[in-house]
Amino acid sequence: MSARNAAAVDAIVRDCRVRAAVAGTTVTFTGQALGDDLAAPARLKPDLLVCCASAHSPYEKALQPSAWTHLLGQAGFGVTLPLQAVLAVRLARAVAAECPQTRLVNGCFPDAVNPLLAALGLPVLCGIGNVATLAACLQAALGLPDQRRLAVLGHHAQLDAPDGPDGEVLAWCDGVPVPGVTELLAPYRALPRADLNALAGHAAARLLTDLLSGAEFHTSVPGPLGLPGGYPVRVSGGALAPDLPGLTLPEAVAWNHHAGRRDGIEIADGRVRHLPQAAAVLAPHLPEFAQGWDAAAYDEVHDRLRALRRRLRATSPAAV
Repeated sequence: MSARNAAAVDAIVRDCRVRAAVAGTTVTFTGQALGDDLAAPARLKPDLLVCCASAHSPYEKALQPSAWTHLLGQAGFGVTLPLQAVLAVRLARAVAAECPQTRLVNGCFPDAVNPLLAALGLPVLCGIGNVATLAACLQAALGLPDQRRLAVLGHHAQLDAPDGPDGEVLAWCDGVPVPGVTELLAPYRALPRADLNALAGHAAARLLTDLLSGAEFHTSVPGPLGLPGGYPVRVSGGALAPDLPGLTLPEAVAWNHHAGRRDGIEIADGRVRHLPQAAAVLAPHLPEFAQGWDAAAYDEVHDRLRALRRRLRATSPAAV
């Protein structure tokens, strides 16, 4: 495990060692402080490189409300894409340059960050969390021992209950649509977000372990191979492919584009498009990027958005 904060790395390593011991696994953990050298993990040429850090905290709204968090509340979570992607982009660039055989797994808003990486021509295997969390909850609700019989199509935006039935996760068991998905997920969606994050971490650990072992299994993951949203997949020999019951991959991609509209962005054909509400909120601050931006302009957009955040953090929400 690597991070720029040595004390944080040590704490995470201790936590993981305890969990591994209790789980009875042979997995071991070591820590490394990075400083500002984000290419260092890639130079180790790992089999898997997992990004679990970004430049935006979803807890900022509750802990440090400001004009910045007010803007995000008005525009939608998707506006944070450049901040969510910054470390994943740097790691993916390092992987492409230093160790192309390494498989990159991104845990930061993968439903949108992974398509951005693909648009930049950068490698990414899949994400963790999001649809994997929803699939784990449905597995438990249906009493299934694993996910071989379960397929879940879902987006980050659906971690919260939808406004209507047309916006709900799609799930199949033995190829047959699962009825009452909203009711099945309701008690799990009611859990505190920290608890859901812990479930996502458990599902991620299982995924990474199976990827490393080369086992064959079925699950659902966000952003597989740079696709938008989350999909059921079949994993074998450390590689994965979408495994869709009853619909084509283009149909599933179109469905995820529609589901992701709640986040306020859409990524297609090498371009990030802000949907009307997000564009209207951004226009007074970043008029040249309010409607959207080409993936190739990512670095400039990131720098401009970071400067806007710095300025708005100094202003109270009431002043907006």
